[in-house]
Amino acid sequence: MFRGLSVYTGNAHPEFAKDVCEALNVPLGRADVFKFPNGEIFVQIKENAREHDVFIVQTLAGPNVSDHILELLIMLDAFKRASAGRITAVMPRFAYGRSDKKDQPRVPITARLLADLVGLAGADRFLTMDLHQGQIQGFFSIPGDELTAFLPLIDYFGADYAGRDDAVVVVPDLGFAKKGRNFAERMRLPIAFIEKRRLGNTGESQIVDIVGDIGYRRAIIIDDEIDTGMTVMNTIDALQERGVHDIVVACVHAVLSGDAAARLCASGIRELVTTDTVPIPTPRHEKIRVLSVTPLFAESMRRIHEGESIGALFTSPTVQLPLRVR
Repeated sequence: MFRGLSVYTGNAHPEFAKDVCEALNVPLGRADVFKFPNGEIFVQIKENAREHDVFIVQTLAGPNVSDHILELLIMLDAFKRASAGRITAVMPRFAYGRSDKKDQPRVPITARLLADLVGLAGADRFLTMDLHQGQIQGFFSIPGDELTAFLPLIDYFGADYAGRDDAVVVVPDLGFAKKGRNFAERMRLPIAFIEKRRLGNTGESQIVDIVGDIGYRRAIIIDDEIDTGMTVMNTIDALQERGVHDIVVACVHAVLSGDAAARLCASGIRELVTTDTVPIPTPRHEKIRVLSVTPLFAESMRRIHEGESIGALFTSPTVQLPLRVR
């Protein structure tokens, strides 16, 4: 048996870890995680972790994503050497999800490399949310759980959109087709898909075809992640050209690199709905709504600690988690 549930965090998204601890009613563990002047990262755990059930909360996003990855790996090694009973790497957003296959000559499969490193550094389990592709689960040599933010998103949109005859769900990336279809079915809405072509490795893309009917007044564009926003912007343009002017955009991970947030909010959409898996750029535009998934992560961590089912969170009608809109 483990001595207790302990939660620690790096510098990627400490507010997320604090909210998780508040939901669990446990204090955030004490650890020093900082850079020396020469750029090297230093980690020291400031309390006894021997035989504890340790959860390291570190989202892998932001302009310093490489630093955040290295912080996580070094923290995993530190807890392994501190004789923690079990170590779970909690990564609300897993980095390099788009590098999940060898689709060009002489390129790496970085998602597989990162999954290997997490296990080699000392993690016994992983916990994440809405991977870019489901196959990434199989890249890990350790067991883990993939949560989904679709239940909070469905709860948020349900009252205004569920079962309407003038609304459609639009998926801007065929790689997201299965999850998008599941979302549309739960919302009782038709679905349309955007077939796109990426233009090199710049993040730019071009719409090739639209599969499905978009002759509706309202649309929900949904994706797992928005980075530069180019794909979503192209989708918005295509919908507006066809007379769809009441548009909302939803995603799980709002990376929003550069001026993506400003461009999206100025595009004529009604709102951008996302979660707090990654820090939202500040100042935050008034059109951005953030749903907190910290209650879902906190309950999942409690269930892992207690040896209970994670799947029941998404299948049992008796499990109700609060919908928190920031």
